Amino acid sequence: MAIKRVVVTGLGALTPIGNTVEEFWNGLSNGVSGAAPITKFDASKFRTQFACEVKGFDVTQFIPRQDARKMDLFTQYAIVVADEAMKDANFDLDSVNKDKIGVIWGSGIGGLKTFEEEVLNFGSGDGTPKFNPFFIPKMIADSASGQISIKYGLRGPNYVTVSACASTNNAIIDAFNYIRLGRIVACVTGGSEAAVTQAGVGGFNGLRALSERNDDPATASRPYDKDRDGFVLGEGGAAIVLEEYEHAKARGAKIYCELVGGGFSSDAYHITAPHPDGYGAYLSMKDALEDAGMQPEEIDYINTHGTSTPLGDPQEIKAIEQLFGEHAYKMNISSTKSMTGHLLGGAGAVESVAAILAIQNQVVPPTINLFNVDESLDSRIDLTPNKAKAREINAVLSNCFGFGGHNATLIFKKI
Repeated sequence: MAIKRVVVTGLGALTPIGNTVEEFWNGLSNGVSGAAPITKFDASKFRTQFACEVKGFDVTQFIPRQDARKMDLFTQYAIVVADEAMKDANFDLDSVNKDKIGVIWGSGIGGLKTFEEEVLNFGSGDGTPKFNPFFIPKMIADSASGQISIKYGLRGPNYVTVSACASTNNAIIDAFNYIRLGRIVACVTGGSEAAVTQAGVGGFNGLRALSERNDDPATASRPYDKDRDGFVLGEGGAAIVLEEYEHAKARGAKIYCELVGGGFSSDAYHITAPHPDGYGAYLSMKDALEDAGMQPEEIDYINTHGTSTPLGDPQEIKAIEQLFGEHAYKMNISSTKSMTGHLLGGAGAVESVAAILAIQNQVVPPTINLFNVDESLDSRIDLTPNKAKAREINAVLSNCFGFGGHNATLIFKKI
């Protein structure tokens, strides 16, 4: 069977630094921090009192109020970014075969806010079960893909992948494989998360995973900085329309770039800590390069997982140095989580859009808040500190790693 080429023809984004793709790129290229004190609940008693929240979001501008009430916030985010991506892709839905268009989404947690609200409501009562009839369909993670499918009448494969913070990269790779094997001609893929809740912040505080830099939230997400003290929780989402190349050409679609490879691996080591030698990350990147038929020297920029945690950051750099050798010092590396925070299962979506826009604009987004580079890192590594950098970019590799040891890597290439 001839493997088909897969291209990107639509983008959507709703992030802590911009509520559209254009705004998101402006935030990235200008090194804007999305971190600020939490507004969604009273966080004064929490060890971490800030997050990267989506700002100025009014769901009724996109979804009728009566429909929005039946969706958790993560699904609302999914609907909004999918709509931007579908409009960008400019499909004529009256003439396209919707049986051959899928929706494959990623979310690590799903409807956490809904679950929290219903349990708190039940716990504050007299024990009589009084649950919202939409509790279950709002809470389950596959609601996002289902709602997108229903909105557009897309009848291809429809599901959500759950692999913690690797969820979206897994979803995108699944969509990639369905298209290149000829099973479908296009897929709406991406991911969303809305975990800035009492349970979300409290749970990650319990793990000692979050930064506690409450006196200066804007500089709290510090990937690769020696004074980093944990990640900053983010929310939002992004969508990508993937399409078979000849199908896109035939309808005159705008093509951003090509998706050429996807890699998977497992650390098989620890439920929350990365492999100490970065071996799982190494395997995932190696698998993606082999899948793309590319050599390490062909990669120009790596959008790292780079969460700003003491353990995770150096292990990923160690894996990059092991795989790329001397070329590791000729590439640019950056973590856009320094600006957006960590969107958990939605991280791979916004970082894929960042990678695609880096190719389109020939600009590497920076790693902001990089004041004092961790002394354990080789000084030859170009972490793109604090300011965006213009350079030739033909291929970008994007990593996502999740609790449970899940690793997933994507490679996008200029077409």
